[in-house]
Amino acid sequence: MADNKTSLTLLDSLINKATKAGADAADAVFVESVSLSIAHRLGERENLARSESADVGLRVFIGPRQAIVSSSDASESAIDELVDRAVSMARVVPEDPYCGLADADQLATDFPDLDGCDEQEPDAETLSERAAEAEDAARAVAGVTNSEGAEASWGLSRIAVAASNGFSQRRAGSRHSISVSVIAGEGTEMEREYDYVTTVHADDLPSPGDIGRSAGEKTVSRLNPQKAASASVPIVYDPRVSNSLVRHLAGAVNGTSVTRGTTFLKDKTGEKIFPDAITIVDDPLRPRGLGSKSFDGEGVRTKRLEIIENGVLASWILDLRSARQLGLATTGHAGRGVSSPPSPSTTNLYLQAGDVSQKELMADITSGLYVTEMMGFGVNTITGDYSRGASGFWIENGELAYPVNEVTIAGNLEQMFANMTAADDLEFRYATNAPTLRVEGMTVAGR
Repeated sequence: MADNKTSLTLLDSLINKATKAGADAADAVFVESVSLSIAHRLGERENLARSESADVGLRVFIGPRQAIVSSSDASESAIDELVDRAVSMARVVPEDPYCGLADADQLATDFPDLDGCDEQEPDAETLSERAAEAEDAARAVAGVTNSEGAEASWGLSRIAVAASNGFSQRRAGSRHSISVSVIAGEGTEMEREYDYVTTVHADDLPSPGDIGRSAGEKTVSRLNPQKAASASVPIVYDPRVSNSLVRHLAGAVNGTSVTRGTTFLKDKTGEKIFPDAITIVDDPLRPRGLGSKSFDGEGVRTKRLEIIENGVLASWILDLRSARQLGLATTGHAGRGVSSPPSPSTTNLYLQAGDVSQKELMADITSGLYVTEMMGFGVNTITGDYSRGASGFWIENGELAYPVNEVTIAGNLEQMFANMTAADDLEFRYATNAPTLRVEGMTVAGR
C-alpha cells in the first residue's frame, strides 16, 4: 500500500494539473484497500480469498459546474487523461449552484488519534483458527445438525483527501470479523440462525468459541416455531435488529432527502418526535468506533452531533451541498467515494441506553412479539409507512414463550418513534447501535 507521502503527492499533482487545465477548483480522493478472509464448513477449510485495490477520483469545478471521473490506473498518462476528461465534462454539465469546496474556516485542523486502525495483518493460519473454533463451538451445541459455515476476515483501508482549498490529509481503518451460521432440526423442520462480530482491533474480538456457541444456541431456540395470530400488540426489538429503527431515522433526516422533500420529517425540526427519554447521537470521534473519523469526505472537521435531543429533532445530517441548499451549516457528515459526489452519511450512530432492564421492559406485556430477525425492506420514507417480515419469540406475561416465524409487523414510523422505550443494554457492536427497544401498538399479521 502507498505511504502517506506517495498518496498525497499523487493527489496534489492531480489537483495542480486540473487547475492548470482550466478548473477553477478541484478536489481528489485516493482509496486503497486490502482484505483477507477464510471460510470453514463442516470442519474443513472451504475458501481463502485475498483482494487488493487502489482507485483515484477527481472532482473539478468550473463556475457552478462540477464533474467527477475516477480510475484504478495511477500512471502519469492515465492521470493526464483523467484531468482532460474531467475538465471537458465540467464545461458542459448542467449548473449546480450548491456545489463547491469547503471554506477555509470549515476545514479540519485538529486530528485526534481515534485508534481506528490495527496495522498488524493476521496470517492465514490465525484467521483459519478463528473460523474453525467458531464453527466447532456452534456445531457442538446439542440440536445443531448442519452448518452453513464460519468465516474470519480482516481488512485495511486507507483514504487520502486533498483539495485546492489547501486541505490534504489521510486516514486509515481496519476491520476484524467473525461470522458463523448453522442449522438445527431435520427435513421440513429445519431452522437457521447466525451470529457475527466486527471490531477495529483484533484484541477487541470476543472469543470465536463464544460467537459460535451463541449462534448454535440461537439456532436451537428457534426449533418448532408456531404461527402468531394477527393482533395489535407491543413489539420488542432485540439489539441485533433494533438498530434498524435508528437507520430508518437516519434516512429520514439525511440532508439529501430533506432537500428533495422526500421524508416524512421534512418539516419537523425543533419538534418532539420521540419521548423525552430518547436521545440519538452520531459520534465520529468515538475511539475505536467502526465509523470514526476526524474529518469528513470534504475535509470538514467532525464533531459529536445530537440528532434527537430529549425526544426533539435537533439536527439534520448534512454535507456541504445539502447544507447550502437548506441555508444551514454542514454538520461534517459528507461520505465519499471515488466516482460520485459527496453525500450525507452517518458515522458511529447510536440511541442512548434507557434506565430499565430488558426484563423490566417486557414485564407488563401480557401478549406481544420479541423480534430477533427481519426480512425485506417495506419502509416508505416519504410517508413513514412501515411493513417488514419478522421472526422471533411470542411474549406471554412478560416472558418469551415460544418461537414465531413468518409474520409481518406493520406501523408508521412517526407513531413508532413517539411510542418507543429503550432498555439499558446498549452495546457498541455495529456502526449503528441501539439497546433493546419496545414499541407500542404495532400490528402483527400472522395466521
